[in-house]
Amino acid sequence: MEQYEPDRLSPAELAAVRRSFRNGRAAMTRRSLLRASAGGTLTLGGLGALAGCGIPAAGKSQGGVSADDHSAKEKVVNFSNWPEYIDVDDSGKHHPTLDAFRKRTGITVKYTEDINDNDEFFGKIQPQLAAGQDTGRDLIVLTDWLAARMIRLGYVQKLDASNLPHAFANLSDQFRSPDWDPGRAYSYPWQGISTVVAYNKKALDGVEVKSVSDLLDIPALKGRVGLLTEMRDTVGMTMLDMGKDPAKFTDDDYDAVIARLQKAVDKGQIRRFTGNDYTSDLSKGDLAACVAWAGDVVQLQADNPDVGYVVPDSGYMTSTDNMLIPNKARHKTNAERLIDYYYEPEPAAELAAYINYVSPVADVKPYLAKIDKSAADNPLILPDKAMQAKSHAFRSLSSKEETAYQAKFAKLTGA
Repeated sequence: MEQYEPDRLSPAELAAVRRSFRNGRAAMTRRSLLRASAGGTLTLGGLGALAGCGIPAAGKSQGGVSADDHSAKEKVVNFSNWPEYIDVDDSGKHHPTLDAFRKRTGITVKYTEDINDNDEFFGKIQPQLAAGQDTGRDLIVLTDWLAARMIRLGYVQKLDASNLPHAFANLSDQFRSPDWDPGRAYSYPWQGISTVVAYNKKALDGVEVKSVSDLLDIPALKGRVGLLTEMRDTVGMTMLDMGKDPAKFTDDDYDAVIARLQKAVDKGQIRRFTGNDYTSDLSKGDLAACVAWAGDVVQLQADNPDVGYVVPDSGYMTSTDNMLIPNKARHKTNAERLIDYYYEPEPAAELAAYINYVSPVADVKPYLAKIDKSAADNPLILPDKAMQAKSHAFRSLSSKEETAYQAKFAKLTGA
């Protein structure tokens, strides 16, 4: 297993983390009009201290380290997730799907919303994992790039397929075999996140937008285009537009994308690089068009009929938030039963109806239609096969690549 040994975050990586707290996916709660991951609890001063002290080097444990499984005697799962990323009843105090799981299995889920940012959470649990200690968590949800790192480091346990019959059978083909976890040996998606091109029809005033090239080149859109501060989304969408594959690109391909974007910045085409704060500008028409997250578009369309979207012919970017079982977890079997539960169509539909992200569960549509037909018919929540075929994932990066690419992107965005 790869050992994680950088002494400190690079300036570019630190800037990326700061951007995520200021206006990236970590800037707002996931379940809100302005959607994405929750506001960070780690201050910028705390980030500076983390960078200055350095993240401890990984220990010598080989990974996939299990503890004695206490699932049979201790009917509990300690589940860490992002804030407002699960169904909630009208009182705001109960999660109906978790309550149903407890009633059926007798297993109580101790649900904690303590993941506010991938980097911050990794810094919290990495010293324990490196030391071969229990984190106190049986199940965690991390974005694909950090899930890949955790697997490389040997910090998570291999899943027992015999406890996951629904997950194995019902996982959508779109998410079945990422390059960082072929065959899903260590992870299963919690939800998918799609990146598309959104627009305000009124602000376009007759201009037709079908591609990233249109955003970057149409003179009538000068100063009214938004791109995302998330490198993988903005670079990935532009890479597809240029006929490159985000799953197989080279350093030269990446540099060509940066040069393409820099040209648009230099001529004033780009209003700004944003996190979720683009939603307000798009709804008001200050942005005529932008690269956007599908979950945001679903929410905005509910209140503003002028907001629309397009999936470019070149394709769109997809990422996932993933369930993993960390080393030394006390209740591995119980955690696997919970993973499998969310791949049954009924609870999967309840979850999708509430949070409006891309469901990773195949054939959930008729169950979702019973709850919310408009959601079931929305390809941003349940992509059809034609849309799935256009989805692309950003390939895994080495530590060296991550540092170099983030530095170039930070220079582009002025971060």
